[in-house]
Amino acid sequence: MSGFDGLDSHLGNLSRLSSAQTRSISAENPTGAVGGGARATEGLGAAAAEGLGTGWKIAPAVLLPARGVFTIADVTGPGAIQHIWITVPPKFWRMLLLRFYWDGEEDPSIEVPLGDFFCSGWNEFSQVSSIPIAVNPAGGLNSYWQMPFRRSARITVENLSGEEAGGFYYQVTYTLTDVPEDAAYLHAQWRRGNPVADGVHTLLDGVVGQGHYVGTYLAWGSNNNGWWGEGEIKFHLDDDTDYPTICGTGTEDYFGGAWCFEHPRGTYAEYSTPYLGLPQVLRLDGFGRTQQRFGMYRWHIPDPIRFRTKLRVTIQALGWRNVYAGRMRYLKLQDDVASTAWWYQTEPHAPFGDSPTADELEVI
Repeated sequence: MSGFDGLDSHLGNLSRLSSAQTRSISAENPTGAVGGGARATEGLGAAAAEGLGTGWKIAPAVLLPARGVFTIADVTGPGAIQHIWITVPPKFWRMLLLRFYWDGEEDPSIEVPLGDFFCSGWNEFSQVSSIPIAVNPAGGLNSYWQMPFRRSARITVENLSGEEAGGFYYQVTYTLTDVPEDAAYLHAQWRRGNPVADGVHTLLDGVVGQGHYVGTYLAWGSNNNGWWGEGEIKFHLDDDTDYPTICGTGTEDYFGGAWCFEHPRGTYAEYSTPYLGLPQVLRLDGFGRTQQRFGMYRWHIPDPIRFRTKLRVTIQALGWRNVYAGRMRYLKLQDDVASTAWWYQTEPHAPFGDSPTADELEVI
């Protein structure tokens, strides 16, 4: 059997032996070196460990300087990242920009704000209990996305705020193993329309290559009264132009819900399941806190959306006008919609364009 079999996470394969090697990077072992953990003599925990010596939680976290870039991990392959855990105060979740680079590429394959990558786009904690992403009390951010690489993997975080972010705790667990020829690279991109232009938000455009779409997270801020989720999601595959091959029936339908997520009557019902959920509903009605906000995810793990050459993904921001003359009519909305899209594809990938600025990321 190949070493790559060691990546299988299904319980049915868990007993099988593999030649893969497990490594982990953290502030206590920043290179993942064999026997390289718990050697620090200086760090954020040095004062607390006074009298205990090396090996007693001397460097459990780091400080991220304002407007600085920190390299979380820089490893040589072949292999795959299997688990990432991060925690930092929630007020920084939108101002820390994650980037992943595979095999020495100049343009990142993943560029997403920290919170949105972990389905937490509003700088506030909510429990997420899904297969690839889990967010646990009181701000433990976990990713189980499988991220294969052949030559190298580099992960950075840029602090776009004007404030030092600390402490930043992190752990990146990966395996060193053979990677088969047909294994694609994970990509993820964040986009925001605030407000959405002409009622349509574009999650992805200009994706070129072969691959499959595997996930969506939306941080949706409603700017109107009434129901906001009549819009259809559309997947334009390969040679599609004006009309998509795949078209949804409504926003709540795409995220596995129905009838406005209303339960019991007159309220939204939060839920978090292995592949889809509405884990966050912020009912803001205090001084300086207005407009309801929502967080939703949908993972295409059992049902990936495959494309051969190109991919474009959009969703409509659509609500209802007031009843007039006995009939209801749709209303294009000008909501605040931030999306994160995940997909696997061959390299090289098309560059994403300009990175988002602090003003474009800010939760307002």
